Amino acid sequence: MIRFDNSYARMPQGFYARVDPTPVTAPRLLALNGALADRLGMDRDALTVEMLAGNAIPDGAVPLAQAYAGHQFGGFVPQLGDGRAVLLGEIVAPDGARFDIQLKGSGPTPFSRRGDGRAWMGPVLREYVVSEFMAAMGVPTTRALAAVATGDQVWRDQGGLPGAVLTRVAASHIRVGTFQYFAVRDDRARLQALTDHVIARHYPDADGALALLERVVAAQAETIAQWMALGFIHGVMNTDNMAISGETIDYGPCAFMDGYHPQTVFSSIDRQGRYAWANQPDIAVWNLAQFATCLIPLMGEEEAAVEAATKAVHGFAPLYQAAWRRRFGAKLGIDGAAHQALIERLLTLMATERADFTRVFAGLSDGTARDEFTDRAGFDAWSRDWQALSPDQAVIARANPRRIPRNHRIEQAIASAVAGDMAPFERLFQAVTHPRDLHADWADLALPPAPAEAVRQTFCGT
Repeated sequence: MIRFDNSYARMPQGFYARVDPTPVTAPRLLALNGALADRLGMDRDALTVEMLAGNAIPDGAVPLAQAYAGHQFGGFVPQLGDGRAVLLGEIVAPDGARFDIQLKGSGPTPFSRRGDGRAWMGPVLREYVVSEFMAAMGVPTTRALAAVATGDQVWRDQGGLPGAVLTRVAASHIRVGTFQYFAVRDDRARLQALTDHVIARHYPDADGALALLERVVAAQAETIAQWMALGFIHGVMNTDNMAISGETIDYGPCAFMDGYHPQTVFSSIDRQGRYAWANQPDIAVWNLAQFATCLIPLMGEEEAAVEAATKAVHGFAPLYQAAWRRRFGAKLGIDGAAHQALIERLLTLMATERADFTRVFAGLSDGTARDEFTDRAGFDAWSRDWQALSPDQAVIARANPRRIPRNHRIEQAIASAVAGDMAPFERLFQAVTHPRDLHADWADLALPPAPAEAVRQTFCGT
C-alpha cells in the first residue's frame, strides 16, 4: 500500500488542473529503483506496472498537472505548466520527509499546448541514469523510481519511437516559474499562498518572503557549485527548470563534459551558448532575480523591498564562490580557499588540451592524471606545487567519481534498450551509482569516447 497526503491538491483553484494519466497499451517494466522505494517507505509490491504506467490510479492519489510560467532562453512565456507529466500525489517517508510522486510522459494535460504529452524511451532512460548518478554523488536532485515501456509509439522528427513513462520523485516540483505564473497575473493572494506553502514545506525557519529568497539563493549556490565540480551541463536552465527546493530538475539535453573547456555546450537548442558550463552560475543569478521580482510585492514598501531583494540576489556570488572553492579544493585534497590560484592553474592546463575532466581529477589519487596531458612538463610543474601542499588522498577519493554517465555510453545503452536488451543500461546504472568504487569489470565505462563515439549534441527528445 502507498499512503498519500496531497498538500498541493489542497491549494486554491488555479494552481493546477485535475487530470488523470492517459492509459497505455502494453506497459512493461524497464527498471525499478528498489533502494529508493525502500527509502521512501513504499511497498514494492504496490508499485505495479499498471500504476507506474498510469493505467491504474492508486488509492489516495489525486492526479494533477501543475501550472507555471517561465523564461525560456530569456523569453517569457506566461503559461507553460505540466504538459506531459501528472503529479500522482505526495507521500511522507518514514523519516517525515515529504516527496512528490510524478509520472512523466503520462499523456496530454490542459497545459500540453497541442503536444502529445508523451516521452520516448531515450530521454526517460537518460534522466533515470543521470539523476541517480547525481544522487550517488550527493547532488540535490529529483530521483528516478521507475521506467516503464508503454507498448505505444511516440512520433518525433526521427519517426516512430518506443514510448516510455518515468516515475520521478522530488522534494517538490515547485519552480521559479510557478511563482512567475501568479506574479505576471498580479495575483497576490495566490502568490502569498504559494510562498506560505513553500516555506512550510521546504524552509520552515524562513520568516516571510525575503527570508525565503535568501534560503533559495543559498540552496542554488550549493547546487550549482556541485554541478560545476562534476563537469555537468544542464542545458536548459530556464526559470521553469529551476526548483525552489534547490534540487536539480528536468534532465533534458543535459550532459557531462569529456574534454574540458569552460564554454562547452551540448544542447541542440542552445545555439548561442547561453547555458554553457561556465555560464551556469550567472544564469542562476539571472533566474534568482526573476524569483526576487515575484516576491517583491509581498515584502512591504516597494523601494525598501527592491533594495533588500537585490542584496539577497547579490548574496549568491560569495556563497557560490565559497562553495566552488570548497568543492574544487576537495577534488585536489587541499584548502580551496587558500589555494584558488592553484585550482585555476590546473583548469587552464586542462582547457588548453581539452584534457578529460573526470579522468584528470580521478587520476590525482592514483598517479594517472599526468597521462591525460601531452604537455607533461606543464603538468609536472603544477604537480610539484600541488604535492608540496600534502594533498589529502582520502578527500580526493571521496570528491571525484571514477565514472560518470558519459554521453556515448548513455546513447549505447538507449540503443540496446530500444532493441530489447536492457543489460547495457543495467550495467551502466550499477557503475555510475557506485561512482567511486574501484571495479575492474567497469573499467571500460571510465574511458572517454573514441573519436567516432563522441556525442557532440544532446536533445530534449521528449
